[in-house]
Amino acid sequence: MNAVITVTGKDTVGIIAKVSSECFKYNANILDITQKVFGGMFVMTMLISVDELNIRFADFVDIMNDLAKKENLVIHTMHESIFDAMHNI
Repeated sequence: MNAVITVTGKDTVGIIAKVSSECFKYNANILDITQKVFGGMFVMTMLISVDELNIRFADFVDIMNDLAKKENLVIHTMHESIFDAMHNI
């Protein structure tokens, strides 16, 4: 199963490294990543495989939320099907 992580916030050094380090720690495989900086605002979307997570998905979501608070970012982590449903008209 895949999940989507979106990250937004003020551009600072190391955002990609911090998010990808959490993915590595919990065995979430990054399948695709796109990022852009718009006038100092960082925006990133990652597609990850969560088939081999070494913790429950809900716990992984909580960890990403904690990272968001710590780094003053907005991070949303959701199953790919939910992301797709939110973006279908």
